[in-house]
Amino acid sequence: MSIQVHWPDAIGLLGVALILIAYYLLQIGRMRGNALPHQLLNAAGAALILVSLLYDFNLSAFLMELAWLLVSIYGMARNRKRRA
Repeated sequence: MSIQVHWPDAIGLLGVALILIAYYLLQIGRMRGNALPHQLLNAAGAALILVSLLYDFNLSAFLMELAWLLVSIYGMARNRKRRA
């Protein structure tokens, strides 16, 4: 039996992997939740999942990932403003 993964699914799976990596690194203490790398991993992961959802739309998942992306962008902007 052969499993075919279409490119939107591969993009979505990469997004899921990025978010899970960020969460794992946070949980083991290797990354801070307000650190730029953590926020970038979350934002990139959410953006990739959103791209995949454009090809197989699911409203609740789309809204969740959009919120995840917006919160990540807000955190990056807030941290940048603090440093300035």
